[in-house]
Amino acid sequence: MTQTVTPDGGREDEGAPAPRPRAALSPTTWREIGYLLTNLPLGVLAFVVVLVWLALGLGLSITVVGLPLLAVGLAACRWYGRLERARARGLLGLRIPEPSPLRAREPGFFPRLWARLTDPVGWRHALFALVRLPWVVLTFNLSLVLLVAGWPLLPWAARLLTDVDRAMVRGLLSPSDELERRIAELEADREKVTDTASADLRRIERDLHDGAQARLVALAMGLGLAKEKLTEDPQAAAAMVDEAHGEVKLALQELRDLARGIHPAILTDRGLGPALTSLAGRCTAPVSVSVELTERPVPAIEGIVYFTVSELLQNVSKHSGARSAAVGVRRTGRRLLVTVTDDGHGGARRVPGGGMAGLADRLASVDGAFTLDSPPGGPTRITAALPWRGRTTGTAPAP
Repeated sequence: MTQTVTPDGGREDEGAPAPRPRAALSPTTWREIGYLLTNLPLGVLAFVVVLVWLALGLGLSITVVGLPLLAVGLAACRWYGRLERARARGLLGLRIPEPSPLRAREPGFFPRLWARLTDPVGWRHALFALVRLPWVVLTFNLSLVLLVAGWPLLPWAARLLTDVDRAMVRGLLSPSDELERRIAELEADREKVTDTASADLRRIERDLHDGAQARLVALAMGLGLAKEKLTEDPQAAAAMVDEAHGEVKLALQELRDLARGIHPAILTDRGLGPALTSLAGRCTAPVSVSVELTERPVPAIEGIVYFTVSELLQNVSKHSGARSAAVGVRRTGRRLLVTVTDDGHGGARRVPGGGMAGLADRLASVDGAFTLDSPPGGPTRITAALPWRGRTTGTAPAP
């Protein structure tokens, strides 16, 4: 093998392979450079298309053609936003969730057209295409210059430039997470409120049909028989009228109980303190009641508090085996806190379709929260937090 002496005294083998080449930049930097270089053709194309679309759509909006054209363009803007999110995910490692699909509130052509025209996601994507043109031209030129004459600075420059792109993508192509979450919560709450109202109506109908209505039918039949016997056997007729009088009293009591279940008069007239005290008197265990409120909440909140405590005290009577219980109602800033505790055997659970789940759904319908702490062996502590709205202002004051 021929050897050559190098100037520094070392030896170099003429037949040895050359060292493996190394990339001067990391793969991440190359992906960022690729993103910056592809910005220009996509950015210019998107800018031109959106500009022409807006000019035609807005110009023709006074005719029948303009509005559908705008709607189609906004649908295309959503598609463009999906493309840009995919590019940012593949080249920048930036993962942006997709926005929710657009849904019209009502079926039909015009509701769908209006939903498309008022789509905030589509308009934000159109804005993204318009405002990026100067930036993509600048970053494309800077990237080319640095590729040719600024290699040492390229990794830091590419990261700085793509950080601006990341901010643009997050700001204009991200879904409104908080808003969409809130919309989903309100839709779910609306369904829960509808289901709860339907269940209440079915309960009232069942109670009327099986209770007061049946007694009134029996009363009418009894009075009819008494009328027939009035001339033939006055004593038997008097006994039947006396029996009917008792049925009337029972029917009136059932109607009062039913009305109390819909909305008790004592709650309307005197407020939560006396109403909860009345509930406590019907519980099988002694119940202490503490209501610390300087003003009454609005009727909707007041009613939910009443029926929540009523349901919980019924559970205390039927299932807990408690010797004592306590109910507390107080206001803390923007919230109305309701606590129900008992010294029973515990083990209460919130299961789908159960009473506790129903209470949690009722509270969630008004932005409330439901917390259940019931270890085996007790004690059980249930806390319900509702938004405070006073009757004097109708809104929640600052904490």
